[in-house]
Amino acid sequence: MPEQFVNELANYRSPGVFNPWGECDAAHDRCAEAPQIRRAQLQHYLGERIGQAKLLLVAEAIGYQGGHFSGIPMTSERLLLGGLTQKGILPEHAFTSIAPQRTSKESVRQDGFTEPTATIVWGFFADSGIDPRSFVLWNAFPWHPYKTGEGLLTNRTPTDDELTAGHRILHRMIKLGDFRQIVAVGKKSAAQMANLGIDSIEVRHPANGGAGLFRRQMADLIRGA
Repeated sequence: MPEQFVNELANYRSPGVFNPWGECDAAHDRCAEAPQIRRAQLQHYLGERIGQAKLLLVAEAIGYQGGHFSGIPMTSERLLLGGLTQKGILPEHAFTSIAPQRTSKESVRQDGFTEPTATIVWGFFADSGIDPRSFVLWNAFPWHPYKTGEGLLTNRTPTDDELTAGHRILHRMIKLGDFRQIVAVGKKSAAQMANLGIDSIEVRHPANGGAGLFRRQMADLIRGA
C-alpha cells in the first residue's frame, strides 16, 4: 500500500514546485537515480509505520534542507547519514529495512543538508523515549515549493491552488494510516486542517524561537494521550 501511495505522490508536477520522488535536481543531485532513492526511502519509512503509528504530525510543506534530499518529510539527509547521533537521533529511527543513502552532491553540502525543524521534532521524540514508529511526519503540501527566480535551494509558502492539490494526498494519508491523533505543526497547517474539517490539535511550529513551546505542548499532548 505505501508503494502505491508513493508512486501517486511521485506523479505530481507544477511550475515552481520540486517533486523529490518524481524529479531529479540536476544541479544538486549526485546521480540520476536520486528520485528512485528518495522514493524507496519514503516507502520504507511509511512501510515501517503504517498500521501501527497512531500519531500524525502535519507541517506546511517540504523544505530544501529536509525532504527535498532525504525523501521524508521533516527529516534531514544528515539525520539519515548519522550526523545527529550526538543529539540521540539515529538513522535507524527513520527506517531499518534498507540502508539510508544521500542524494545531494558532497560538493553542495559535505555532511548532507540539515533542517533545524527536523532536528527539533526528531529530538523531542528521541529525548522523550518515544518509539519512532509510533508517529508519522507529513506536510499539508507534500512537495517542495521554491522561489523560481532564486533556484531550488529556497523555500516559499505554497499557494492556495497548490495546497488544494496537496489536500487529496493528505486525505489519502489519513485514510491509509488510520491515526488516533493528528497534530498540526504551526498556524498555517492548523488553518488547513480547519478548512478541511479535519480534527487536529495545534502546536507551535518549532522554527523562529518556537522550539521550547513546541516541546512543552508536545509533552502535554503525549501525557494526555
